[in-house]
Amino acid sequence: MTIAPVQSSPSLGSSGWTDTRLILALEEVVEKELNRHLGVAKEWMPHEFVPWSQGRDFDGVLGGEAWNVEQSQVTPLGRVSLVVNLLTEDNLPSYHHEIATMFGREGAWGTWVHRWTAEEGRHGIAIRDFLLATRAVDPVELERARMSHMSEGFESDNSHSMLHSVAYVAFQELATRISHRNTGKYAGDPLCDQLLAKIANDENLHMVFYRNLLKAALEIAPDQAMRAIADVVTNFRMPGHGIPGFERAAAQIAIGGVYNLRIHHDDVLQPVLRHLRVMEFGGLGPEGLVAQNELGVFLDGLDSQARKFEERQAALLARREARRNAG
Repeated sequence: MTIAPVQSSPSLGSSGWTDTRLILALEEVVEKELNRHLGVAKEWMPHEFVPWSQGRDFDGVLGGEAWNVEQSQVTPLGRVSLVVNLLTEDNLPSYHHEIATMFGREGAWGTWVHRWTAEEGRHGIAIRDFLLATRAVDPVELERARMSHMSEGFESDNSHSMLHSVAYVAFQELATRISHRNTGKYAGDPLCDQLLAKIANDENLHMVFYRNLLKAALEIAPDQAMRAIADVVTNFRMPGHGIPGFERAAAQIAIGGVYNLRIHHDDVLQPVLRHLRVMEFGGLGPEGLVAQNELGVFLDGLDSQARKFEERQAALLARREARRNAG
């Protein structure tokens, strides 16, 4: 079946769209999306998902009980993923600086920046409170990892243009939503699952905001937007890549099924790209067509990599199961 190309709206020529002009041109879209977001976002209270009655003093100044891994019902996979998710959320001051610098603090853009930051802020608070109250992680190691990660700061791979920033968060917010949701699924604690479902819902609403903004940008500056999408997709990294021990943790998270290449391809990249009809988008100039082609080639290659990963994952899990049965 032949799919008719999406026709973009007439633009002033992609080469003429500076970040400042795009921010001004998209102001009405931001205001519309902000109002939509405020209309559908539901208030929720982080403290309601923390079992405070389970909390007790740790060793140290208060002379409480030292932490032990056996004190929590959270699974090893859940523990690793929760720490990665929390440390990622901890860098919110750097993320706020990035988007406030890029989008500004005035008008609808500024209102969104502050609202987004306020909603994101409760995620780290809630996860940390839950982990400490339930003794799911070593509090000393967690604090040391937080200090190390935040001391390094954060610099986005996509700060070289406003469109790159918008394209990145359109995918990253969905990736974060799925990471939180799957972490809850594998955490082994029903209350943790409920908490992460609330956080994941916030992330999904943030994704919708940025995805719709990216759609509007495609209509205004199709070539530049397509170039930004291709650059972001082909060089995508999660914002927590600077966390100490991230590579080892990411491998465990991938094998465990929380987040891996198959999930990234099928559940993050493809849904956003399909919604925007990126691969069928018409009316592109030479620059946009090159970017669109690069994107198609990359996605085919990523799908192949995902299949190879699935084969390795299945073999590894089979070996683990055989060792358990033999034991």
